[in-house]
Amino acid sequence: MKLIRFGEIGEEKPGVILNGEYFDVSSIVTDYDEIFFAKNGLEKLENALKDTELKKIDPNVRLGSPVARPSKLLCVGLNYLDHAHETNAPIPKEPILFFKSTTAIVGPYDDLIIPKNSVKTDWEVELAIVVGKKASYVSEAEAEDYIAGYCLHNDYSEREFQLERNGQWAKGKGCDTFAPLGPFMATKDEIADVHQLRLWLTVNSKTLQDGNTSNLIFNVPFLVSYISQFMTLLPGDVITTGTPAGVGLGQKPEPWYLKPGDVVELGIDGLGSSKQTAKAYGV
Repeated sequence: MKLIRFGEIGEEKPGVILNGEYFDVSSIVTDYDEIFFAKNGLEKLENALKDTELKKIDPNVRLGSPVARPSKLLCVGLNYLDHAHETNAPIPKEPILFFKSTTAIVGPYDDLIIPKNSVKTDWEVELAIVVGKKASYVSEAEAEDYIAGYCLHNDYSEREFQLERNGQWAKGKGCDTFAPLGPFMATKDEIADVHQLRLWLTVNSKTLQDGNTSNLIFNVPFLVSYISQFMTLLPGDVITTGTPAGVGLGQKPEPWYLKPGDVVELGIDGLGSSKQTAKAYGV
C-alpha cells in the first residue's frame, strides 16, 4: 500500500493511493499515527479496503507528511562514503545519531522557509524508515519485522547553526520546514530491495545528488537493530538513513547554499518525488 495524508496544515486526513488514484480512508482509520501502527493498522486497513467503497480525492490536493507527528525523528549522519569524503569527515566506526525536531516535519510540496539569520541552508535527499511496532534490543536478523515501510525525506540543514554555533547538530537540523516527508509512505512489500534504490536531488533543475542505497555504510536492518540498543523505538517513529554526496557544503570549488526562490526537487525509486521552493523567513 501507499499511504498519504491530505488536506490543510493541521487538518490532514488519511488516504491511500490505489492504481495511481487518491482515495480518502478517514471512514476506516483516524490517522497514521502511533496508535494506528501499534494496533496492526496496516493489516486492518488492507483488509477493510477489500469491502469498502472509497471516496476519490482530487489529485491536486495538498499532501502532508504521510505519517502523523512521530514521537521521534531520528537521523543517521555520514552514512555514505562519498558524503563523508566530500565533507572531510572520518568514516564512522558506528552510526552517528542525531534528532530532528518533530516541528520540522512538513508536507512534500510545502515551502522551505530559510531560517532567520541563516546564510548556509543546505539540502540532503534521504531514505526514511517508518517503524511499525515497538522495538527494544532488536536483533539485526529480526529488524525487518519492525519496519512498516519507507518514504522520501529531505534533511535540510543550516550548516552554520550545525557546525559553527557549538554543541550538537540539532541547532542546524530542527528548524521549521526542515523535514519534508513523502509524498507517500510505501509499505515494505512495495519495495523489492531497499538496498538498490536510486536517490537524486536537483536545485533549479541542476542535478547535484545522484546516489544509490547500495552505498550505505550501515544498512537498514543494522540501523534499526543498532538504534534499538540505545532507545525504544515506538510505532510510527521515523529513522532517516543519511545522504549521498552532492550537498551544498561539499560543492567545489567552494560551498554554496540555498537562497529565496531556489527550487529543490528530489526523489527515490519507488517512493515518488517531492519539491520545495525556498522562501525567506517572514516573507
